[in-house]
Amino acid sequence: MTIRMTYDNRKGRDMSETGLHRLFNRARMDDRLVNELVGLAHGIIADGVVNQAETEYLFKWIAANAGQTDNSVAKALYGRVGQVCADGVLDPEEAADLLQTLTRFCAGDFEIGEILKSTSLPLCDPAPAVRFDGSTFCFTGTFAFGSRKDCEKAVIDLGGIPGTLTRSTRYLVIGAYATESWAHSSFGRKIEKAVDMRADGIPIAIIGESHWVGYLRL
Repeated sequence: MTIRMTYDNRKGRDMSETGLHRLFNRARMDDRLVNELVGLAHGIIADGVVNQAETEYLFKWIAANAGQTDNSVAKALYGRVGQVCADGVLDPEEAADLLQTLTRFCAGDFEIGEILKSTSLPLCDPAPAVRFDGSTFCFTGTFAFGSRKDCEKAVIDLGGIPGTLTRSTRYLVIGAYATESWAHSSFGRKIEKAVDMRADGIPIAIIGESHWVGYLRL
């Protein structure tokens, strides 16, 4: 009995040490991959511009390595870049937003994928009902729902009209992923323009993605 207990205890200790060794190796791999990702991001933003080829290369690199890390920020960056690459076209607003995202990622001064708070943006309060048939929609920011084309298709399917921000726009929809520094972002100018339009009496509603999605499901 004594021998058996000694064997079991030793076996348990060996298993524990093996588990710790695996965790240590996983942590080192996470550090290495994140460091490589930061270095890659630095290279992309070095010239102050993010282009189509760089975005596609970044997405392929993260896709190939995402399964080897538990780092939530790296995984969120994978989702963000994936949304940008979904339609195969990097438009100027997406390029500017991705440049800002990578710059902040390299600096480590915010968590990618931060869900915007209603207090941080000039959203309508209370948020209005959303009607699609014949209503015009403008989308800005980065969306959890999908690419901007996915959002526009969802509106079209329900009888709405997507487009740029004009005096006839009924709803400006802001993507769920944003930072507190939205006013300095590429999509902040649209928000400021919409606020000015609203102040001039133009009936434009500024709403968040989650509110908009809620009406898609009704």
